[in-house]
This record gives sequence, C-alpha cells and structure tokens, in this order.
Amino acid sequence: MQTSPLAPKSYPTLKAIAGVRLGTAESGIRYAGRTDLLVAELAEGTTVAGVLTKSLTASASVLACRDSLISGKARLLVVNSGNSNAFTGKAGVNSVERIRAAASKLFNCDKKNIFTSSTGVIGEKLPDEKITSALPAIPLSETAWDEAARAIMTTDTYPKLATMTAQIEGTTVTINGIAKGSGMIAPDMATMLAYVFTDAKIPTGELQKILSEENESTFNSITVDGDTSTSDTLLLFATGKADNKNGDYSDFRRSLHILLHDLALQIVKDGEGAEKLITITAAGAESKKAAKNIAMSIANSPLVKTAIAASDANWGRIVMAVGKAGEKADRDKLSISIGGVSVAINGEADANYSESQIASHMQGRDIIINVDVGIGNESATVYTCDLTHRYIDINGSYRT
Repeated sequence: MQTSPLAPKSYPTLKAIAGVRLGTAESGIRYAGRTDLLVAELAEGTTVAGVLTKSLTASASVLACRDSLISGKARLLVVNSGNSNAFTGKAGVNSVERIRAAASKLFNCDKKNIFTSSTGVIGEKLPDEKITSALPAIPLSETAWDEAARAIMTTDTYPKLATMTAQIEGTTVTINGIAKGSGMIAPDMATMLAYVFTDAKIPTGELQKILSEENESTFNSITVDGDTSTSDTLLLFATGKADNKNGDYSDFRRSLHILLHDLALQIVKDGEGAEKLITITAAGAESKKAAKNIAMSIANSPLVKTAIAASDANWGRIVMAVGKAGEKADRDKLSISIGGVSVAINGEADANYSESQIASHMQGRDIIINVDVGIGNESATVYTCDLTHRYIDINGSYRT
C-alpha cells in the first residue's frame, strides 16, 4: 500500500518504561507475512484509565474493557488486528473470555485485569484459538515499541508513535504512546485504537479525570470520514515505577495533551487516500459544544472535502456546512477565511478577495479554514483530511 504523502519523515525512538514489556506475533488471523498480535505485560499495581466508543454496536472487546476498567488496575493488554470481533454475538463474547482465561493462566494474573482489543473486519467470528496458541511463544521486550505499533495496523500506511517526558513533584516521568487508525474515523468518546503507557504513579480516579478531559480536544476533535468505529478504545496505563509523590499533575497533563494531539494528527494524516491535512476553527459560537459541532459539520462534509482534494476554494460549501450544523449562526455576520485570507465577511463575499490570493495555499498539504458565526465568544478547532478517489479504492476492496 502506498504510504501517505503526509507521513512523518522519521519516527521517534521510544525508550523503555519501567513496568512495561511488549511483544508481537504473526498469528495469521487475516494477514499473511506480517504481525497481527500485540501483548503488553504490565507491572503489579499498574493503574488504568480509558475512554471507549459510544457505538451501540460496540465490539465484544469494548464491552469487556468497560468491565475491566471498573477495577482500575491492569496487568495485561492483548490486541489483534485483522478482525474486529464486532457484531459476532455470543460467539464474540466467548472468544474474549477464552483469550482472557488463557492469558490469565499464562501470565498468572486476574482476568478482570486483562484488557483486550480487536480491529479489522466487522461481522466475522474471531479465530481466537490462533491468538491463544500464539501467546506462549511471544518474546517480551522493554523496547519493542515500533513492532507494537506495526502489529495493530490495518489499512494504516505507517506506524504511529509518540513520546514525551514530564515532571511530577520533581520526579521525571516518561509517557509513550502508540495508535492505529486510517478509516472509519469519527470519534465518539474515544477513537480507533490508542494505548498510552507511563511510569508515573497516579491514582486511578485522577488518571481517568486527566485522560477524559484531554481526550476531548485531541482524539475527539478529529474525523476522516464521519464514521464512528465499533472498536474505538483509548487506554492509559500508569505503572507507578517512577515512584513520584502524588500532587501536582499539571506538567503531566500538559505533556499528555501534546502526545495525544500528536497521535491524533498522525491518524488524520494517514486518513484513507488523504493528501491534505485540514485544520478548521469555528469561532463566534454561543458555546464550545456549538463551536465544535459547527467545525465538525464542515470537517465531515464530503462536498467540502472533495473540493479541497481538487484544490478548489469553493467556500460556498463551507457556508452550506455551517448552515446544516444545527447550531446558532448569524448569516449576516458570518465570516470565512482560508489560509489567512478573508474570502467572506459580514454575510457576503469579501469585495477584496480574489481566488488567486489562495491558489498556492489550496495546492499545498496543509489547509487552514477559519469561520466566525457571529453569535458569541466560544471557539473550537478540529482536524480532518481531504476526500480523494483513493478512499473509494481502499474501501471498495477492503475485504478482497
């Protein structure tokens, strides 16, 4: 598969995190000649936080994760790609239970502290025996981050990794993250699959509060195609091995935000068929929620996205998307700029605007759209990509 033109020029090297060991395997669930299974072993006492899809057709793994999050503790993560184990009924639930039972015995930990995820085709039964038979032979390492990121890929064209450090009460802690996602991207509480690990010592309640809040302006502010996955999962594991004092987590929160934002943008840049990253800011709204809904209405519009794919500054489509958002907007105060150039102001075309002013911007890889709806003072920024014919090519042949 052709690598996205928006792919990073290089990938970060993620250092070991005390209390985390990773391993991958080729279990043969769907793909030949590539890894499709990830295992992460976590130290005793690891706390966990998570946000999961709100989809009413959530996968069996998501349902199991919801139950496991109640304990607030984690010892193991098992992730497969190639099959989402979604819409598989009682068979899917039993598959997860068999995986957790085998892993519990192998790693000597409680089933309720084992988290599973599956990603891939919907509606096909998961051949869980391929997973359980592969588990005993998986070699674990503290540095297999790149391998871990690659094992969870489906239509992704590159692995997604990020790392940061932070200070908690004078102690340096490390945060590593991996993610996967390329299509079926329109987060609703969480997004695709993303796993973040830190050696920080943070109580479960505080960890959950931080993750839920930072998720909203990162993963929950991206979209590729407007479709919410049945498997969306974001988990944050804190091993506590840094042995920091509990107290001020502000720098940890700042670093976590940067890392989540980085991973979220990597997903958008790898959107199926994407050639352009689009940043959309809606301002002048009556609330942050309204601003985000307006920005997402623009971001999810196939007409807006196809125009941008063609480098066409058809701003009338942006007007349309604002109008259909269902949020208050003053038509006669509406203003739009593209690439910093005013194209519409106070409800009509800017008299000084010429398409030649933004021609080079529209042909570039990074498109900036700003809208002011003239109602209030709240704003929100979301991220998406253009919609090219390759999106159809990829999804038209996804199962063949």
